[in-house]
Amino acid sequence: MDFLTLNEQILLLAILRLKDNAYGVTIREKVVEVTKKKIVYGTLYNSLDKLVKKGYVITTEGEPTHERGGRRKIYYTLTRDGKLALQKSKELQTTLWEGLSDYAFGVES
Repeated sequence: MDFLTLNEQILLLAILRLKDNAYGVTIREKVVEVTKKKIVYGTLYNSLDKLVKKGYVITTEGEPTHERGGRRKIYYTLTRDGKLALQKSKELQTTLWEGLSDYAFGVES
């Protein structure tokens, strides 16, 4: 299993947090909320497509709605592999930061 990029981690964690309400708009809102950085929809959907191709995420279609002009929302859900990849990323981060504090950087809280 390859290591996840930071962008992949952010998207997978957003989907995990949003549970059954993870679709393009809500994922983007969660990413902006957490990172304080804007993400354009083209970049978002390109990254989500890559996660689907890697097998970390699956998509399902919602019901068509009048508010969306009859279009369906595409919902994203983590797969078992996606959850395992996140778990491995968390373990790696923990190992990398183990034993270090703000003092290691010369920064005091």
